[in-house]
Amino acid sequence: MHAHGYLWTGEKTTFDKESIRRPPPPLAPTATSPDEVQQRYREAVAEWKTTDVPPIETALWLLKPPRLIRGTWEEPKEAADRLGQQLTEHASRFASDHDRDTTRIVALVASAAERLALGGDVSLGFYLRGTLFLSVALVTCSPNRANPELPCSLSWDERDRTARRTRTPPQRT
Repeated sequence: MHAHGYLWTGEKTTFDKESIRRPPPPLAPTATSPDEVQQRYREAVAEWKTTDVPPIETALWLLKPPRLIRGTWEEPKEAADRLGQQLTEHASRFASDHDRDTTRIVALVASAAERLALGGDVSLGFYLRGTLFLSVALVTCSPNRANPELPCSLSWDERDRTARRTRTPPQRT
């Protein structure tokens, strides 16, 4: 098992737009479906694969393009450590003093390592100053516990390139 990391920063109003955070339904609406249902379907088909906005369910990151992966790790602790680095990099912009607290960040990193070791996913969100929102996620792969039928986003060759980019040596199991 391994984990892929994702990071998104953007307008909170964009994050709140569920139509771009949900994959298209498996069946297209019929001609007699309400206009809003047809519009939602058109938006989902057009935007789902191209947008970097986090999906409504953490495991669905695996359906997004591999270019959105910020790193791949074989070891839960390495993935959680990277999460800690990302939180520390953004902490000065957190809207809440509570979220900036280093003790809280350390606890979130420890919790993430434990969850990943058990095969779970990690998804965290933070309001940033102004109207921005930060979303960070670590998604287990091969298989994903929440959605085992989802395929891994990357082939072995792509995982090796991603691991080199994040300075984490790939380990094949």
